[in-house]
Amino acid sequence: MTDEELVRRYVADRDPADFRELVERQAPRVLRLVASVLGPYRQGDVEETVQDVFVRLHEKIDRFHGGATFATWLYRVAYNLAIDRAKLARLRLPHLDIDAMHALASASDPQRDALTGERAALLAEAVEQLPDLYRSVIYLHYWQETPVDEIAALLGAPPNTVKSYLFRARERIGRLLAEKGLTS
Repeated sequence: MTDEELVRRYVADRDPADFRELVERQAPRVLRLVASVLGPYRQGDVEETVQDVFVRLHEKIDRFHGGATFATWLYRVAYNLAIDRAKLARLRLPHLDIDAMHALASASDPQRDALTGERAALLAEAVEQLPDLYRSVIYLHYWQETPVDEIAALLGAPPNTVKSYLFRARERIGRLLAEKGLTS
């Protein structure tokens, strides 16, 4: 049974098992998309946003009319909610969670570690300065190792467009790092 058929059945019968099946089918990709928008250090926000996506789905499922595939419609909802959450998160002070700080700590070579940590911080700062779409594509491709075709499906864009986004994002990151005096 397709997602669209399952949605129609759920809207007609409101059988919780149908909704549960929709969630189980889509949760991994929704999680991946939301994580790509929010980034690697916001796991709590990622989990809350994914829950919000499925709450919103439950509330608004009657609005799905099949103009696009169900997955495309749901990913647009997820992307928009994640963007909203990211905007709210930017209002708070940025921080690293304790696990990230421990991962950066090392007693092997303090000078090298300091330089590596500084480069990593500058890179993270540059990625955070990207427009939401470019940042999401960078996180999906490099952090989550998502293939270009899957990113294209998540964003509803052709694969060549995703490749262009990656190229432009890398260019912007390079310029931002050069402005900070960091080259290759």
